[in-house]
Amino acid sequence: PFAYSTKSILFYSFCFSHSCIADADAFRILWEMKMKKRQKCPSLPETVTELGTEDGSKVYIVGTAHFSDSSKQDVVKTIQELQPDVVVVELCQYRVSMLKMDEETLLKEAKEINFEKLHQAIKQNGVMSGLMQILLLKVSAHITEQLGMAPGGEFREAFKEASKVPFCKFHLGDRPIPVTFKRAIAALSFWQKVKLAWGLCSLSDPISEDDVEKCKQKDLLEQMMAEMIGEFPDLHRTIVSERDIYLTYMLKQAAKKTELPRASENEPQKSIPTIVVGVVGMGHVPGIEKNWSTDVNIQEIMR
Repeated sequence: PFAYSTKSILFYSFCFSHSCIADADAFRILWEMKMKKRQKCPSLPETVTELGTEDGSKVYIVGTAHFSDSSKQDVVKTIQELQPDVVVVELCQYRVSMLKMDEETLLKEAKEINFEKLHQAIKQNGVMSGLMQILLLKVSAHITEQLGMAPGGEFREAFKEASKVPFCKFHLGDRPIPVTFKRAIAALSFWQKVKLAWGLCSLSDPISEDDVEKCKQKDLLEQMMAEMIGEFPDLHRTIVSERDIYLTYMLKQAAKKTELPRASENEPQKSIPTIVVGVVGMGHVPGIEKNWSTDVNIQEIMR
């Protein structure tokens, strides 16, 4: 669905209700407004990686640290400069609620892991996958408690900024959590599951805001996970590498050409290259770059 800024909606509603200009003309005016705001030579943060497609579309990936204020600023600046046609974030439908929850509620939710959450996770994903999800939530809660900052701030900023850009679509680009957890659990032996669970349960090292910024080149949460699962290559494959492939596929889908508004049904349909902004953890950027020039297939990694 299209997302408009408040001013754009008011402008369009006024024109439509007063019949001062045709519907297609109003769309064209909004499109021209967007093109004027789009910077021809954008000044982008160093955390942005640019990729291209054969038909001329551009994908700008903002590599973020999930608990970083500067990452949120990078996302805002990138979307404002590029005025994209599509914004893709590293979320799936099972985590979409974090986009509309306020920071205080999210902070409270992230710190509290209770029986109700455990029951819900097991009901949704099965016993082993549910326990794995709760243990990973514990890792996130540990970081949240140390920093006093709720996760996903960069995704909420992306959602808010995308809504201000006329004709900008917002896509969820990550593989569904139940698929990832079930594949991860299946990749481990019984003793590997026990060892991993113990490592997650015993997590207690202090974390500072400086630690987060130092990890800007490798997302903090994923770095902590990598240290714990380093001896389990199959687990790293399911949690990180396979999601790199999935994110690459979704970004490529988002980068298909954009169809321009038409004045009438008789007017030929025209399309132009698309501008996409992807917001993902910095740890996924190298994998997306590696897979970008290949013909990715997600059928196998969705089983």
